[in-house]
Amino acid sequence: MKKQDIYNFLKEKNIWYEITEHEALFSMNEISNVKLPYPDQDAKNLFVRDDKKKNYYLITVRGNKRVDLKKFQEENNTRRLSFSSENDLMKIMKLIPGSVSPFGILNDEECRVKFYIDKEFKDEPGIIGIHPNENTATVWLKTDDLLNIIKEHGNQINIVNLNY
Repeated sequence: MKKQDIYNFLKEKNIWYEITEHEALFSMNEISNVKLPYPDQDAKNLFVRDDKKKNYYLITVRGNKRVDLKKFQEENNTRRLSFSSENDLMKIMKLIPGSVSPFGILNDEECRVKFYIDKEFKDEPGIIGIHPNENTATVWLKTDDLLNIIKEHGNQINIVNLNY
């Protein structure tokens, strides 16, 4: 699904959302130049794989957080983790670097990606801001709606405490 496909999908599902259009962003540092309606709810997304290239994970945290992959690996009982290649990102989620998003999971035809989301996104106001599979906009929607979309698609969801 591309950007417009995501918007159409959300409309068809009758899911509330807002859009913030902006210049292409390639890092969380660049978002500070954008006026956001929910600045504390923007997400950072990491697409990682284990050392055997057997398991793939999308880790979603608030933009101001760091993810310690060693600690994540220990707490979630995974093999050694590293960032996935551009080729794997394109092959599995049909995305390019800078556009990684939970909406990319909808392109995961084999449901290979395990989704890990920081439980803080469930706290009030319960909103998350993510790219619509392109880094030229941020879509704001309710976290529970996003989780339902991914669950419906068939990917594994893990709501975890990512405070490190």
